Amino acid sequence: MTVNTLWSPVTIGRLKLPHRLAMSPMTRSRAQADGTPGTLAAQYYGQRASLGLLITEGTQPSDDGQGYLTTPGIYTDAHVAGWRRVADAVHANGGHLFIQLMHVGRVSHPSNTPDGRQAVAPSAILPEAQIFTAAGMMDIPMPRALTTQEIAATVNDHRLAARKAIEAGADGVEIHGANGYLIQQFLSSNANHRSDAYGGSIENRARFALEVTAAVADEIGADRTGIRLSPGSQLVGIDEGDQSDDQYRYLVAQLADLNLAYLHIAHNGNDALLSDLRRAWPSTLLVNRGNRPLELIAKDIEVGLADMAPVGRWALANPDFVYRLQKGMPLNTPDPTTFFGGGAAGYVDYPAVLPEQAVYSDTAKSDPNRQVVGVA
Repeated sequence: MTVNTLWSPVTIGRLKLPHRLAMSPMTRSRAQADGTPGTLAAQYYGQRASLGLLITEGTQPSDDGQGYLTTPGIYTDAHVAGWRRVADAVHANGGHLFIQLMHVGRVSHPSNTPDGRQAVAPSAILPEAQIFTAAGMMDIPMPRALTTQEIAATVNDHRLAARKAIEAGADGVEIHGANGYLIQQFLSSNANHRSDAYGGSIENRARFALEVTAAVADEIGADRTGIRLSPGSQLVGIDEGDQSDDQYRYLVAQLADLNLAYLHIAHNGNDALLSDLRRAWPSTLLVNRGNRPLELIAKDIEVGLADMAPVGRWALANPDFVYRLQKGMPLNTPDPTTFFGGGAAGYVDYPAVLPEQAVYSDTAKSDPNRQVVGVA
């Protein structure tokens, strides 16, 4: 396995990381009813601190941003207190935390939200997809189109959520502009039929993404701000049309001017576009290829297409993934039946094989210089 490239240091914004791995954002649906991270969240993230940069599960910046059951938020004092426990656990074990801000837009169902509200979107267009609810899989209902005043308010929601994330002790935030959620809905011709400044042309469809990113960077610093994009994704009814490549070339060129900490690409196989985006992006580029073989984990870095290789399910099932990879040890197999919702099973109970086990507790953060490569 050609993984030597992984173990060289890399800089992301103000962070200096010891290797090129990171933990990808993964929805776990274990928050409390009010959106406060669940009681096991600090243990879960603290266990995986050896991955260096941990990008959290999608976290709504407002009530309107929620789409799934029991996802966390970052806009109330209770949310801040919950995320503070998570950040403390990660920092105690030598890692760094970026909270992902995820506004789902139309990917929602009234029964999944405390107030039973109708979802919002660029345009009132059905995504023709389903979503999991307490009653099982259900069709996603018609969203309502945001007014221009509500768009401005949503931009501000991201700004305030970013501020709350830093108050909670996070090292930064990642803006979720991928996977069919609100920002990608604005980018996509089949989800955005607006005739105002936010629709029509490539430039107009990129406006919301750029306004959100500029607001967050202004609030907490560009060196604490990353963004995730998924060019070509067709999740939850998205079809970006034949302008998709040019849409992303334009968007990434504009984002480059903001001097962000990083760009995170959820890659969907268009290597020619990835090469263009790599050339256009001046700072750290994270590339996550779904279902890649383990032996190819470092390939994008080796050929210059990426600076870092985030991992998802491998990190979920292996709290000591870094150690296992370094030592060539076998990996735990993830259990899909425990991915979403539930308690400790499939969340904090995957076994580790480290020679010195370190069990997380709230008091473990007393020594800020303590370095732990993983926990039990």
